[in-house]
Amino acid sequence: MENTIFSLLPPLVAIAMVILTRRVLLSLGVGIVTAALLLAEFSITETFSIIFDAVKGIFVSDGELNTWNVYIILFLLVLGVITAFISISGGSRAFGEWAMKRVKTRAGAQIVGAVLGIIIFIDDYFNALAVGQISRPITDRQRVSRAKLAYLIDSTSAPVCVVSPVSSWGAYIIALIGTILAAHNVTEYSAFSAFIQMIPMNLYVWATLAIVFIVALRRIEIGPMKVHEKRAVEEGLVMDPDKPAPGELKDDLPTSTKGSVGDLVWPIVALVIGTVGAMIWTGSQAVEGNATILQIFENTDVSKSLILGGLIGLFVTMALFLRQAFVLKGINSNVFGRGVWEGIKSMLPAVYILLFAWAIVDLIGRLETGTYLAGIVESSNMSTSWLPIILFLIAGIMAFSTGTSWGSFGILLPIAGDIAAATDINLLLPAMAAVLAGAVFGDHCSPISDTTILSSTGAGCNHIDHVMTQLPYALISAGIASVGYLIIGFTGSTIFALLAVAVLVIAFALAAGNKKDGTMQEKTAS
Repeated sequence: MENTIFSLLPPLVAIAMVILTRRVLLSLGVGIVTAALLLAEFSITETFSIIFDAVKGIFVSDGELNTWNVYIILFLLVLGVITAFISISGGSRAFGEWAMKRVKTRAGAQIVGAVLGIIIFIDDYFNALAVGQISRPITDRQRVSRAKLAYLIDSTSAPVCVVSPVSSWGAYIIALIGTILAAHNVTEYSAFSAFIQMIPMNLYVWATLAIVFIVALRRIEIGPMKVHEKRAVEEGLVMDPDKPAPGELKDDLPTSTKGSVGDLVWPIVALVIGTVGAMIWTGSQAVEGNATILQIFENTDVSKSLILGGLIGLFVTMALFLRQAFVLKGINSNVFGRGVWEGIKSMLPAVYILLFAWAIVDLIGRLETGTYLAGIVESSNMSTSWLPIILFLIAGIMAFSTGTSWGSFGILLPIAGDIAAATDINLLLPAMAAVLAGAVFGDHCSPISDTTILSSTGAGCNHIDHVMTQLPYALISAGIASVGYLIIGFTGSTIFALLAVAVLVIAFALAAGNKKDGTMQEKTAS
């Protein structure tokens, strides 16, 4: 069943069930069982053995602790505790009141979230969770739905990381490009120069970012997003009270009456500085001699850096809580145990979804789903003019099916290099840029993507609500980018492609903005 059309069955089953049932864990569980059955050739005992091996691999790999996954889980739990104590110390309430005086519209609150998503570009995991913590008090006060916030976070995390050379993504991509250039004896430009030249060719990124700001400013709600935004504006409910949302705390958690903006700002500042500092430290430790900033980010241990930064943020959070409890007397110290438990409990839904997603991604990898899709591209006898658009779509399907954009990069970038070198070397950079763009697009649409899961966690939004509300916007951005890749393929002009993208984005803004049912009356929380 490996590397065949049947390898597409598990992700398709899981994704179809998610859409039909809206029950994430059940759907992922069925996908896991389907993949294991195919790998075991329908032997029941072997199926259970494969599932057990996949679950064990989440925590133990090659006889050693799988620190990447374990650290990510621990970071989520630590972040939950930080969030709980920021609330207990009165930081969230004080920051919300402070923001209300400065951010006076729903559009303004959304712009703040989008801008923060662009500024915090070091890593998509960190971006999704940190931006969510900062933005939530602002968007909640302005009656912006959590689904909209999750969309803003997700659409400014990976898209910015994938075009930023100084990020975990950029370093990884530049390393891959260097290998590809060396394999084909390309000496006209370096890996870094190639990456910089590919930035304007990443058309999905520019379409997505432009639409994010247009949607925020013109209040364009499409498809399921209309329901969430209407409920937020008219009823003041930023999320569906009947649906569980990761990262959401109980409303009855005690809150200090003497909290200040600093009770939210300083833990987040400590978290950011601690994480970035840890990334630089772990990266420099892995490189001998004098290392460049790109080498540092190429070799940084992201998950270890996250947990180190999280612990620093937790230390500052606890110091502020103790100040509230014993110096300002704003809260009873007896709430400590409850705060820790509520913080951990708020992140458990996200942890469960991640565990299931990691298991199915592992099994899909064993089925070589990505290799099968890549083989379709390699074996097709197509005109080179179609190469960018074909690679964009295949990368999107691959990332959507496997739940990993990085895995799609690793498989498809070398293949794009091989095809371009064998046909038209002038298409090398556009072909690789199309792979990067397509992988981010598929990652945006996939309910089994860890970035999608963490974006809904950061926003405190039900995961399936986030997937379904973001999908129309991602498809529109992908449609616009597809036109651009057709133009690049047939004309070789990036400028013409960017102009086409700009024209289509403006047309979208005018067409969608003129629809009466696509707008919301501006209303703020009382």
